[in-house]
Amino acid sequence: MLPRAALAIPMQGERRLSFYNTHTSEKVSTVYWAEGQYVPEGLRDVNKILRDWRTGDVEQIDKNLLDLLTHLRGVTEAGNKPIHIISGYRSPHTNAALASKSNGVAKKSLHQLGQAIDIRIPGIQLDHLRKAALSMKEGGVGYYPSQDFVHVDTGRVRFW
Repeated sequence: MLPRAALAIPMQGERRLSFYNTHTSEKVSTVYWAEGQYVPEGLRDVNKILRDWRTGDVEQIDKNLLDLLTHLRGVTEAGNKPIHIISGYRSPHTNAALASKSNGVAKKSLHQLGQAIDIRIPGIQLDHLRKAALSMKEGGVGYYPSQDFVHVDTGRVRFW
């Protein structure tokens, strides 16, 4: 059975995502899926920009997370606006360091598996982004208005 995100996004043509890494100022716009297949070069581009910017560690990002982001961009009518990355992949070392400083960081965070991302999209109100993510019922949604981001992941459906 296909993930719900796959049912709500194009099954033909291309799927493109654009990102801006708020920590490194890197930008990428890449086709990660075309004509029924994931594109290895596009996936490499995504893995690189979503790397742990603190350590430089690169990990494979969950393809379902990319499809979830594609669906979310459609639901919010974000168009081609780049998704601003607050946190993508986190190495176990980085996650442990962050968890030791904050109760808001899960010790078994899905960021460590490439299944979570913290984002904002310029021009889309943060509360609208949160409501759109919640409406999709495709994974976890965390709302952090004081830090100006929404967390989405491909874990079980839940919210905080």
